[in-house]
Amino acid sequence: MELAYIPSPSRGVLHLGPIPLRGYAFCIIIGVFVAVWLGNRRWIARGGRAGTVADIAVWAVPFGLIGGRLYHVITDYELYFSEGRDWVDAFKIWEGGLGIWGAIAFGALGAWIGCRRRGIPLPAYADAVAPGIAFAQAIGRWGNWFNQELYGRETDLPWALHITSSADGRVPGYYHPTFLYESLWCIGVALLVIWADRRFKLGHGRAFALYVAAYCAGRFWIEYMRVDEAHEILGLRLNNWTALFVFLLAVLYIVLSARMRPGREPVVEPGAADDGPKDGADTDADGAAEGDKDAEAAQDTEADGPADSKTGDTESEDGESEDDEAKDDEAKDEAGSAKKS
Repeated sequence: MELAYIPSPSRGVLHLGPIPLRGYAFCIIIGVFVAVWLGNRRWIARGGRAGTVADIAVWAVPFGLIGGRLYHVITDYELYFSEGRDWVDAFKIWEGGLGIWGAIAFGALGAWIGCRRRGIPLPAYADAVAPGIAFAQAIGRWGNWFNQELYGRETDLPWALHITSSADGRVPGYYHPTFLYESLWCIGVALLVIWADRRFKLGHGRAFALYVAAYCAGRFWIEYMRVDEAHEILGLRLNNWTALFVFLLAVLYIVLSARMRPGREPVVEPGAADDGPKDGADTDADGAAEGDKDAEAAQDTEADGPADSKTGDTESEDGESEDDEAKDDEAKDEAGSAKKS
């Protein structure tokens, strides 16, 4: 008896007239916007300029898409170059197929070019955008749900994914929703990096390395559950070996970087610190001008004070002159009276 399951969309594309609206593409686009938005907030908090993350993303995103597609085509070349296949399908990125390993590697190359043009250290930029990339992956994985792809083994769990399409050899049934597992894992990775960055003040690329290591740990067991065809080495899927190898590199980087470059970069974007004090400088200038006005007023008051004193002295002198004249008049009157006598 079917109690519960996750339904799959009947189709992954809607047509708005002649324009196809593909769910896979929408998930990728929304993920990019979230990554840039969060990365911008973190970059400003680290002392960078607003808009710098988006400017560098103009380089990183196209490189990442190309790298992700190249990794997928190379590791699954039989889907495009074997007998009965059309090699033109290798360019149809909207049908799904982006390898995160190639996307991160080429995206880092594009980010390096953008950072170099702006004089910005790549590790600092990578630390700022790391949680946003994890959130973008969490959103992007829902593109696999729209395409009914990359699911796990069969299961009767209440959160099983119901596959209905029989295209490309799919067998309709109920499977582990590995897209959902990875989406939730990526959200956890993003929150882990944000917390660790606040708690330990990660710098010099260590926040990004933590994201890589944490993602690889989850990708290893999720990849192990998938049933789509893949190349295997010693009984493990190629992506399992890639996840293990990259995980070890990330951990090694964290250890060595913490020893060689402890703490954070004091400056992440040259000249950004000079943008802030401008308003303060204006305020200081206004304050100084007001202070000058007050000083001038005080000087005027002091100058008026002595002038008033002088006026008072003049009035006193006039008063004394009038008294002397009155005394002389009295003396003359007394002299006249004596003569008459």
